[in-house]
Amino acid sequence: MALRTIPIRRAGNRNNLFMGGDRELVMFAGLLAFALIFAAQELRATVFGLTLWFSTLYGCRLMAKHDPKMRQVYLRHRRYVRFYPPRSTPFRSNSGSQGRQYK
Repeated sequence: MALRTIPIRRAGNRNNLFMGGDRELVMFAGLLAFALIFAAQELRATVFGLTLWFSTLYGCRLMAKHDPKMRQVYLRHRRYVRFYPPRSTPFRSNSGSQGRQYK
């Protein structure tokens, strides 16, 4: 009897992107640019807000093109930093007491 294959549909396995970038980062950048433009109501603020929006959108798109889950990976990395063992290289030779500490 042959193994049954089940297709994995693309629609159920897509990354959560908005306008080509990470959804939360793009929407937060848009909110900041919108708040800057309409709170200041000056030409300089409008130019700066639009520049901020388009540069952030470009950066988020580049980041999503490289790795769509980069924000989640970075946040997990920040959360686990205190658990990383303090070794300089994988080839370090520990003394007896240091070797027992990491086993």
